[in-house]
Amino acid sequence: MSTLSDLVLAQGRSSEADVEWLHLLVGDWQLLADLAFADMVLWVPTQTGSFVAVAHARPSSSATLFYRDFVGQEVRPEWRVQIDQAFTSTRIVDSAAPDWYEETPTRVRAVPVLRRLGASRPDVTDAPIAVITRHTNLSEARTPSRQELTFNQCANDLFAMIAAGDFPDLGAPTGPRRGAPRASDGLLRLDVDGTVTFASPNGLSAFNRMGFDGELEGESLAEVTTGLLQGKLVIDESLPLVVTGRAPWRTDIEARGVTVSLRAIPLRDRGERMGAIVLCRDVTELRHQERELITKDATIREIHHRVKNNLQTVASLLRIQARRTHTDVAREALTQAMRRVASIAVVHDTLSEGLSQNVDFDTVFDRVLMLIAEVASSHNTTVRPALVGSFGALPSEYATPLALALTELVTNAVEHGLDGRDGEVEIVAERDDEQLTVKVRDNGVGLPEGKVGSGLGTQIVRTLIQGELGGTIDWHTLVGSGTEVTIEIPFRWLTQP
Repeated sequence: MSTLSDLVLAQGRSSEADVEWLHLLVGDWQLLADLAFADMVLWVPTQTGSFVAVAHARPSSSATLFYRDFVGQEVRPEWRVQIDQAFTSTRIVDSAAPDWYEETPTRVRAVPVLRRLGASRPDVTDAPIAVITRHTNLSEARTPSRQELTFNQCANDLFAMIAAGDFPDLGAPTGPRRGAPRASDGLLRLDVDGTVTFASPNGLSAFNRMGFDGELEGESLAEVTTGLLQGKLVIDESLPLVVTGRAPWRTDIEARGVTVSLRAIPLRDRGERMGAIVLCRDVTELRHQERELITKDATIREIHHRVKNNLQTVASLLRIQARRTHTDVAREALTQAMRRVASIAVVHDTLSEGLSQNVDFDTVFDRVLMLIAEVASSHNTTVRPALVGSFGALPSEYATPLALALTELVTNAVEHGLDGRDGEVEIVAERDDEQLTVKVRDNGVGLPEGKVGSGLGTQIVRTLIQGELGGTIDWHTLVGSGTEVTIEIPFRWLTQP
């Protein structure tokens, strides 16, 4: 399904600013549907004078009318006149008689969407940029409760603000919506002075859990929260503006081990503030989980950092031991062990820099190639390494064995293929959704009689590629001179049970 931006811009009558405004509106799409107890459809004008649906929300507070999305469809003929009237008159238009949808009586309200031209500017667009239709199911009509009446009144106030360009509010911060309060979590209605005129049962319960034992209605929300936070040394600076309903912001309050998230939506009539909606949600468990995740992420990063430091210490000890060794064979064995440990340390160093357990392997391999420069200098060889293609991001389960295997292959190319001569080592990386293919080529002397070596390095590479990564490896001599090693690693292997 196309995104809202694609659908709106495809009609050719909306600007980028219009799209941004509609994105902000759709960000509160579910809230509008829940407050109105109705399905919501957003229509944008087309070049042909019709309208196309670009967003659809179903209420979680009542049964939906529409079991299929309207997104991408042209407006139905039975709603066309009403939407046209709202669009041309820039006024809210209600259906004169019940509208029937699949033998269900409904009431339709068309609301023009005007865009404010700036956060501090009072003027709006000359014409609506879209129209909202609100479809209310009349078959479930009954005497509404006080909460339903209040929710509906809040919805009507917000629709009036939408038609006046006052909602959404450009001054509202665009933070993460995870844990944002919803209408069903708790709703308080404030008058212009910040006094609670209505508190839903869930909203009252949230404050009861923080230690408030009275009735919220008739109380100043600012005074209630001040009483709950007595003795607190650190208080969010935005809290007074939220609990008085003066700013469209979010904040958290914590008391008696309970954390409640508050979101204020100022209500305006012709630009004048007339009260506010304050949504509240008990997010104690959610904040606890977030703190645990932050702690775990920090712990994992610290572990990778310490592992890297320990591996570097081991590599340093091996280097010192190699320098004190008097036989060439032992010195070479210790030097190779030092390089293998150092290549693993590079992966852990990269993992310690971020929260993800995926590694940008191109960065890792660039650092691995720096280790190979030491090999070349020790063999009086000038090597010109070249990386073609990209490894991309790889899980740490792939990165460590692959880094170690490639260290062995490039080291072998320098030590054996280019021993005593200058040359090139080319690494070609190709990947798709199924597998990663890596080729290591050198222009050295090639394999003797085409035979693959049986040393420790070759055994390590076979164990890592075939055993740990479930891949394949193939050595062969290039036509003319040089050796090419091809590695193929299937991405599906690690996901198998």
